[in-house]
Amino acid sequence: MKRRDLLRGSGALAALASVGLVGCSRGSEPPAAFWSQSWESPGGQPLAAADFRGRPLLLNFWATWCPPCVEELPLLDQFFQSHLAQGWQVLGLAIDQPSAVRAFLARRPLAFPIGLAGLGGTELSRELGNSNGGLPFSVLFDPAGRLVERKLGRLLSADLERWQSL
Repeated sequence: MKRRDLLRGSGALAALASVGLVGCSRGSEPPAAFWSQSWESPGGQPLAAADFRGRPLLLNFWATWCPPCVEELPLLDQFFQSHLAQGWQVLGLAIDQPSAVRAFLARRPLAFPIGLAGLGGTELSRELGNSNGGLPFSVLFDPAGRLVERKLGRLLSADLERWQSL
């Protein structure tokens, strides 16, 4: 009986720890190298991180094979379209094969820019605080380029509402 209680308690602690990892947390200065990076868009145009400085930026790491990533894309697209006039930016970095991203976007177009980060995007997400490299992973930069929030796991409307007020 005691062993079973101990196992239940351990399971509860593990569940609480995982919730902590998925929750939002304040960040810090991003690596300076982030703002010097660039990616190719699915259409072949260059996307430079430096072009996104000066206004709030929601950066989202995703993949076509990641169900929570795909589920949150309409929310991000709606947020982008609703807040563009207020200066908000959204940039999606796909950690995926370019052909898979192009095929996905042909079926489900998005209004916000997408960069093809490939497997290198996983390392970048780690540099921005995603220690286990899980997806989806989102970070919020203020207009000065400081990383002010990060979240591992699917974004919710409540996250975006809270982040808008920062």
